[in-house]
Amino acid sequence: MQPNASDPFWRRSTEASFAALRCSAQGLSSAEAARRLAETGSNVAVEPVRLRLLAKIGRRLIEPLIAILIVAALISGATGDWASFVIILTILSLSIALDVIQEHRAEVTAEALKRSVAVRSQVRRDGKTIGLAVEDIVPGDVVELRAGDLVPADGIVLDSRAAHTNEALLTGEAFPVEKRPGPCDAEATADAFNALFGGTALVSGDATMLVVATGARTRFGGIAAALRSAEPPTAFERGLHALGVLILRMTAFLVLLVLLANLALHRPVLESFLFAVALAVGLTPELLPMIMTVTLSRGAVRMAARKVVVKRLAAIHDLGAMDILCTDKTGTLTEARIALVGHPGCDGVDSERVLELATVNSRFESGVRSALDDAIIAHGDDMPLTSWKRIADVPFDFERRRVSVLAEKDGRPLLIVKGAPEEVLALSTQVDLGTGAPVALDDAKRASLTRLYDDKAGQGLRSLGIAWREMPPERLRPGVEDEANLVFAGYCVFVDPPKPSAASAIARLEEVGVRVKIVSGDAAPVLHHIVETLGIPAKGLLTGAEISELTDTALALRVEETDLFARVAPDQKTRIVRALQLRGHTVGFIGDGINDAPAIKAADAGLSVDGASDVARAAADLILLEHDLGVVADGVAEGRYTYANIMKYVRMGTSSNFGNMLSMAIASMFLPFLPLTPIQVLLNNLIYDMSETGIPFDNVDEQKVARPHNWDMNSVLRFSLIMGPLSSIFDIATFIVLILGFGAAAAEFRTAWFVESMATQILVVFLIRTALPVWKSRPNRVLVIISLTALAVANLIALTPIGLKLGFGAVLWPILAIILLLVVGYLIAAEALKRFALGAEQA
Repeated sequence: MQPNASDPFWRRSTEASFAALRCSAQGLSSAEAARRLAETGSNVAVEPVRLRLLAKIGRRLIEPLIAILIVAALISGATGDWASFVIILTILSLSIALDVIQEHRAEVTAEALKRSVAVRSQVRRDGKTIGLAVEDIVPGDVVELRAGDLVPADGIVLDSRAAHTNEALLTGEAFPVEKRPGPCDAEATADAFNALFGGTALVSGDATMLVVATGARTRFGGIAAALRSAEPPTAFERGLHALGVLILRMTAFLVLLVLLANLALHRPVLESFLFAVALAVGLTPELLPMIMTVTLSRGAVRMAARKVVVKRLAAIHDLGAMDILCTDKTGTLTEARIALVGHPGCDGVDSERVLELATVNSRFESGVRSALDDAIIAHGDDMPLTSWKRIADVPFDFERRRVSVLAEKDGRPLLIVKGAPEEVLALSTQVDLGTGAPVALDDAKRASLTRLYDDKAGQGLRSLGIAWREMPPERLRPGVEDEANLVFAGYCVFVDPPKPSAASAIARLEEVGVRVKIVSGDAAPVLHHIVETLGIPAKGLLTGAEISELTDTALALRVEETDLFARVAPDQKTRIVRALQLRGHTVGFIGDGINDAPAIKAADAGLSVDGASDVARAAADLILLEHDLGVVADGVAEGRYTYANIMKYVRMGTSSNFGNMLSMAIASMFLPFLPLTPIQVLLNNLIYDMSETGIPFDNVDEQKVARPHNWDMNSVLRFSLIMGPLSSIFDIATFIVLILGFGAAAAEFRTAWFVESMATQILVVFLIRTALPVWKSRPNRVLVIISLTALAVANLIALTPIGLKLGFGAVLWPILAIILLLVVGYLIAAEALKRFALGAEQA
């Protein structure tokens, strides 16, 4: 019985709709309505969300990095390192809990949709009109609407009187849309003048509608369903997964190498196994979830200061990784308010006479004022009208598409007509050239006025025609028949004004590698006008009609070189986002309407604004407290700042751990004893990780926020394979000095090497935290204090009696002096090699 959510039901005649729905203009009987309700279900956009907590947690537990850390925690517990066991599981639990909470927030989007619809509507049942809960409305119901009502479902207009709807949240159109009955062959939702859509609002007049589709079958419901569908992983999630896979491979390589080598050398099986698993734990970045959470949280605090509220912490990274931003026009590039920008007379020059006539008409009409009336009144606010006296009016209706006001000035009654330019011009026989005496409107003048109107329309501007005629003094109640033989005075021209800050904000985004694409429900001329006005560099244009003819593959080819998308439907906005993602881009989408919500959810970084629809805000990852692209540019910088600090930990953690574990793996093959005991390996790793907790507070070099970033595991692997073995070279040199130079016993060897290892791991942080020479980039004071404190703790444990119970022993001063020289040599070598190790990352 119901059409699907994309069916152009407005193209069928009223009679055909009645026949298809087996109903009439008198509505349904209660019994038939109850039967249909049981058949079609409640008129809600989506069914209530059923949370599957265990499934959400399970999905996170199978991520490679999380799985590795869980195994590491279990191994720590098995080897008696209960501190590491508790720390790792606590960090993982907090991280997973935060993620689940953020996901739950996204799921309440469906409930936001439900709350956006009117609670009750006036419905014809059993031959009379009753108030009925929106949830109980079914296809075939006849609903009566008045100004201020929200439309409860999709349907066609049976009757209307001066009805206008606000469809901005559904189509992006800022102007009120006229609704009237009659046949309509429009393809696009925005052009369907005889259709009403659930979730929109009647802002003036009244209308009677036949309900065609309810619940999930409405345009509104289709959007709700899209919001609940599973989306591909974001850029941050893809990067985290790739990191987990990389660590898993490195761990497997080292563990197998060590285990097989020790077994080949006939070492004790249990001891060899425990040493191998200790290496595995040593390679895992136990504190990565904490480092990421703290770094992202600090980023969220800084973004709040920049008027951005962060709902999903990982979205901070995605915003920084973004290289394409898709944005609607209304409210982002424009002020989202209609303004009068011109009132040209018949010669094309702005005329005070035209403005005066229009202001009298708008101020004295008795019907509900439209946004166009408000714009006229605001523009002519300082115009004195004390000499004018209102007599009567002929209210607006959609058949005539005009409103007339009879007013008197200086004893001279004038009927002032304002309406659709083509309608007013057709009723005019004379033209007011500003000379005081009207002249005949010949074909040449009519053609000139038509060209003037077409020129304004081509600039994306909306116009109203203004005309007048003198009335006899005794004619106190004018009628429609009086709207004839008019004197055409000129036009009132309107625009949704461009934001002065938009051009500079787009320029800022372009400078940092973010390309802006405009995706709008407005017509192509409107977009061209905005682009030209703001001087935005944009190329290529695709319309919704053209997009509907393209496959996903073909669209992916076209979107790359297209910056303007006009008259696009909500599902097409989502297709554009996914097409760009298919091309390898990290995509942001900013919008404020119901129609934007699916695309917001599909984007890597979904943005909305304070004051947007509940649905858009619920679907978004970040909410702008100021509707300005400049705020987005600030957020991009903050996202890159945050990412840079996360990558510092990733690079330093993987390279240092890999080098350290590689050194021990090699040493274990040649030494008559293990270079470190399993508990010493875990202690080394724990202290090193703790030294890195200052990274979220660290400063970031300017060049790190200049371009979009993304997780590049090849670069991380490159860095690890260069800087890790470099540290191993100095570790091996330490081994040689200790064994061949001093003949160190096991306890002395382990103590000396532990000190050298901790010093090189911790101090190198200050070198490889930046691609610049170390003396040109100053670390944050918090990082300095935490790192040096960790180094002091490591030395305190190893070189004092505290460490005796952990297997450490006394070390000769000559050995410590040589270790100091080796550490200095390593730091010099690391400074020399780091730019090569960073490769493309240093850019």
